[in-house]
Amino acid sequence: MKVVNFLLAAMFLVFAFLQINDPDPLIWILLYGAMAVVCIMAMFSYYPLRFMFALLVIYVGYSVTYFDGVMEWLRQENKSALFDELAKMQYWWIEEAREFLGLLICVVILVGYIIVARRRQLS
Repeated sequence: MKVVNFLLAAMFLVFAFLQINDPDPLIWILLYGAMAVVCIMAMFSYYPLRFMFALLVIYVGYSVTYFDGVMEWLRQENKSALFDELAKMQYWWIEEAREFLGLLICVVILVGYIIVARRRQLS
């Protein structure tokens, strides 16, 4: 598991670094940086439940703000436009859908860590 946690931490650090050119870099660097910290703590079998639940609430709450963009993307015939760099400037919903997917990745991994932490508490 240490290797998986290390790879996840590295992935989130890369995600954070790539946000430097984003219109709102500070928020995204903090969001992805916090996930990298959680992954590093998991490498050492340290699962602070309160911190992880707080992050989960933040990520889920913030993802709700992007729901309109996701719904617009889902209504599109060409779903692959989400990954087209040129289309990013043509459609308002692309950036919102991308940011929602980034938050979804964070939520899924956090839920996984919370499950691991709960199981460790019970055993």
